[in-house]
Amino acid sequence: MLLQLTVHNLVLIEQLTCEFSPGFNVLTGETGAGKSMIVDALSLVLGGRARPELVRAGAKEAEVEALFELQPNSRAVATLEQAGVPLAPSERGPELVIRRVVYAEGRSRAYLNGRMGTASQLIDLAPELCDIASQHESVSLTDPATHLGYLDAFAHLTDATEQLAAQVDTLAALQRALADALATERSRAEREDFLAFQLHELDEFDPKPNEDEALTRERGRLRHAERLREATRHAYERLYDGEGALCDELGRLATELTGACAIDVALAPFAQVVEAARSELTEAARALGRYADGVEANPERLAEVEERAFRLQKLLRKHGPTCAELFAHREALRHELLTLGKGADRAVALEASRNEALQVASQAARTLSKARRAASETLGAAIGKELALLGMGRARVVVDVAPVPPGGDGTLAVDGARLTRNGMDRVEFLIAPNRGEEPRALRKIASGGELSRALLALKRVLAGEGPASSYVFDEVDAGVGGAIAEVLGHAIADIARHRQVLCITHLAQIAALADTHFVVDKSETNGRTHTKVRLLDQAERVDEIARMMGGVRVGEAARRAAQELLTPLRPLRGG
Repeated sequence: MLLQLTVHNLVLIEQLTCEFSPGFNVLTGETGAGKSMIVDALSLVLGGRARPELVRAGAKEAEVEALFELQPNSRAVATLEQAGVPLAPSERGPELVIRRVVYAEGRSRAYLNGRMGTASQLIDLAPELCDIASQHESVSLTDPATHLGYLDAFAHLTDATEQLAAQVDTLAALQRALADALATERSRAEREDFLAFQLHELDEFDPKPNEDEALTRERGRLRHAERLREATRHAYERLYDGEGALCDELGRLATELTGACAIDVALAPFAQVVEAARSELTEAARALGRYADGVEANPERLAEVEERAFRLQKLLRKHGPTCAELFAHREALRHELLTLGKGADRAVALEASRNEALQVASQAARTLSKARRAASETLGAAIGKELALLGMGRARVVVDVAPVPPGGDGTLAVDGARLTRNGMDRVEFLIAPNRGEEPRALRKIASGGELSRALLALKRVLAGEGPASSYVFDEVDAGVGGAIAEVLGHAIADIARHRQVLCITHLAQIAALADTHFVVDKSETNGRTHTKVRLLDQAERVDEIARMMGGVRVGEAARRAAQELLTPLRPLRGG
């Protein structure tokens, strides 16, 4: 419900604040006073287009702020909580403040409870907050995209539609998974051949851990075998086997020092060091001798090592650059080949699951479609009955339930119709205002009066079902007068028993039925035009109703008529 609307610097409105009541709120005033600017302001906080011409001349920005009271378990609350918007608690439910700022250069900003938001967020919330209807447009009822939801609400099928939507989501996920599995299966043979070739190449080569380093070392020994043999042989001879070998000399020195220890024991450590050195050099010399004996030029082995090193480097460039990564790649190839081998089984399993889910969703869609078609006749008759009360007794209403046209390849279908989250149906309200005419789409009705009454009939039948907690009627009485005007007013008042109503009207018969009455005035001050909104008390209301009935000059006769029009009614709330 809309509790308060505050406007700054919007066209002719410099500043105003309106506090609305539950039930039937009416706004009246002279033509051109600026009544529709209130609707423009409300449209802005509902995501309407921010136009620079809305900013009052001389101002840098226009600002509109609206305070809404929300139902605790409504979709609006869930949407805001999901978006992380904090909600202010109140006695009857959470409160939401939407602020929209429009700058003179055309930019705009939106705030939800003080947190910056987007126009798209406002548009998404709008159907849950307020429904605006005029003789030219309606936020929801003239849009065929909303008609299925209204039919479901009327027939109490909303829960069934939500269950079907979940089933279709599951079905669509299985469909996508199956498509991916089949695509994988189609390329499986080619992929398997490629993987098997790579794995065969690696298995045939059979690399060893750190083999690149081992091959590098062996290749170096083979390439320089003669030099290595000469160096090690020379070292062996100088240390151990040649004339004047160092080990022999160290042996003699160790013996001399050991003998000297008998004279001075302090030389014992030095004798031990020399003896240890001789022993280690002897072992090293013998090892060098064995190495020299084992080294030989081997062109055949060198060629083998060169070839294997070349192949290894080629594999490392493709899958490396280290042997560890080469081993990891080989294991990955084995795993993928194993997985591909199971791909056919997965596709079969997915297809079975998809078919089962399609059968369940199809049956649910058929049942839902049957219930909709049955309810459509009841809803059409109810709307027609309301139109008859509004002076359109010859009007015929058809709630058209038709299959959704099939889509392209890959779309889900049931009995030739495309299966969507809402089922297999599309719904549109069609009206033939006069006998002998073919029913036409509600949005295509030419007469403003006929459209006004059609909207009222729909809203009255669906007053307890639609999501919006507030309805706004912007001069929907255009082209209506006499007894029909009074019937129209009672229809709006009846809607106000279920929803908060804000109505802009020129008709006294409608204004007299309101719970709360505001008047919109336009005045000039210091060469500037100002629009203001006032809440009327009971006496002021009599004068305003009299003006609406009597024209420019209001006499006592008009006042008596206005008093008579108001007398049977309950006292004005807030007056």
